[in-house]
Amino acid sequence: MYSAMKQTFSAPTVTLIVPVYNEQENLPLLTQEIETAMQTQPRFWQVLYVDDGSTDNSLETIKQLAAENPHVRYLAFAANCGQSAAFAAGFKEAEGAVLITLDADLQNDPADIPAMLDCYDKGYDMVIGWRKNRQDTVQKKLASRFANAVRNRLSRETVRDTGCSLKVLRASMARELPMFTGMHRFLPTLMKLRGATVAELPVNHRQRKHGVSKYGIWDRAFSALYDLFAVRWMQSRSFRYSIRDKK
Repeated sequence: MYSAMKQTFSAPTVTLIVPVYNEQENLPLLTQEIETAMQTQPRFWQVLYVDDGSTDNSLETIKQLAAENPHVRYLAFAANCGQSAAFAAGFKEAEGAVLITLDADLQNDPADIPAMLDCYDKGYDMVIGWRKNRQDTVQKKLASRFANAVRNRLSRETVRDTGCSLKVLRASMARELPMFTGMHRFLPTLMKLRGATVAELPVNHRQRKHGVSKYGIWDRAFSALYDLFAVRWMQSRSFRYSIRDKK
């Protein structure tokens, strides 16, 4: 099942960070799809599952996957802390110089990762997925478009799809980002505040087959608006400097 099990990956170049909250049925197939997508890559890699206090058998499933596959690592929160906390913990614990974030619900397609890494290798600090043909309800798509438009207007951004979790990031820059609840919704803007160059690529988006969405439309919209004002403040107060000489 796992084509590269005999190899040792002690210092992976790429770490895939996957927050998990009650996704037990999706995890074996996701791991298999990641393996298929990454096996042609000329680089070391690992997947780091971050269990966000799941109440189903997700953690047990992850442990079994880790026992079977040397590519798989995990860490588990003592209680549910949210997606931003899971990404923040993943950024800190990841061994790779390049980070990839994606959801555990199988709506992101790991088959898009090689093309995103090819784009990253052209010199970008971040590559973000753009769900050109979203497989969601009409209500959810309209709400997302509205939220994205408001977010772009207030943050003076042009990002097509900030809600897509499939992203490639330079690890050294990602670890310097301010960490707060809702941080994951503004990763492109926060990376740009660190001087990052960002590219967008259209990616596949799939319907959810197992489990249920963990976020409501309106509670996410209100919390995102609250976070947006904080990000806007950061933009107005941020600065960068370079040192010409020192002794």
